[in-house]
Amino acid sequence: MIVAGDIGGTKTHLALYELESDGVKLIYEELFVSSAYATFEEIIVAFTNNPYVRDVEALCLGVAGPVVDGVCKTTNLPWTIETQKLQEFFATPNVRLLNDLEATAYGMLYLDESEFVHLNDMPLKLGANRAVIAAGTGLGEASLFFDGSLFHPIGSEGGHTDFAPQNALEDELLVWLRKLHSEHVSVERVVSGMGIATLYEFLLQREPYEEHEDMRSLKEGEDKSAKISTLALANLDRLCVQTMQLFVSLYGAEAGNLALKTLCLGGLYIGGGIAPKILPLMQSGDFMRGFMSKGRFADMLRKIPILISKNPQTALLGATHFALDKLKQKA
Repeated sequence: MIVAGDIGGTKTHLALYELESDGVKLIYEELFVSSAYATFEEIIVAFTNNPYVRDVEALCLGVAGPVVDGVCKTTNLPWTIETQKLQEFFATPNVRLLNDLEATAYGMLYLDESEFVHLNDMPLKLGANRAVIAAGTGLGEASLFFDGSLFHPIGSEGGHTDFAPQNALEDELLVWLRKLHSEHVSVERVVSGMGIATLYEFLLQREPYEEHEDMRSLKEGEDKSAKISTLALANLDRLCVQTMQLFVSLYGAEAGNLALKTLCLGGLYIGGGIAPKILPLMQSGDFMRGFMSKGRFADMLRKIPILISKNPQTALLGATHFALDKLKQKA
């Protein structure tokens, strides 16, 4: 049996797989609301109380946070997840913690072609590095290093690097953001779910817009960013349209930064929950313009395949196959 997991600030998805000659078979899965549990150990206990969970041979988790020496202190939860404790709990040495984007990157290798939307007409290339960028609750980035025969996922905290403006409007945005975040303005502040709402507020204070009725009547706790993207997709509000145009352009610009840092000439994958929900906006050209606006390297970037994953369980898939592949290597 293999236990795989996708551990995020909002939800924790755990699944149990049975080993078969040609791969794995899903036996049982469960979704937990992360904030309802004080520790990750509480979730593990709840999951293993199910009679299906027995004889676990390997465990692999994709966790939203940096993994250092087998330990992850989650970024948006008060949890510390330790490899050694999980080894003791499941009585197996085959435990691996991956950054959630490492798991997502590995999962991309196992998706069918039908699960992607291409943003350009370049096919994935063999024999070169690939990378993943994923805007959702936050912004995640990872790479897939190609060693000549296999891909190896490499996690990062690239979403927390500096936001770099590229024009006069974005210069204004950075100055405005520094008033809110005096110590550090990361790119995640604008390229993420919370970033959409932030960009809206920036544009709203910049010009005297008349807000759309749906925005004025938002109830407490309602997802402001989702409403902005909905109105923009329907072309019902000029401010929301401009917000999403800016968001998509900034998303593309950071994807271009990642491509330059990783030389992912084999392809760039776009994961996360936002891109599939705003496909027409991602395909409008704003993303690609932001991506290629890198001066002398524009021509190189133009040739990189860019694909959006439509599969929301890519991280779980990656964790599963990573565990399976490690077991095969030991056999």
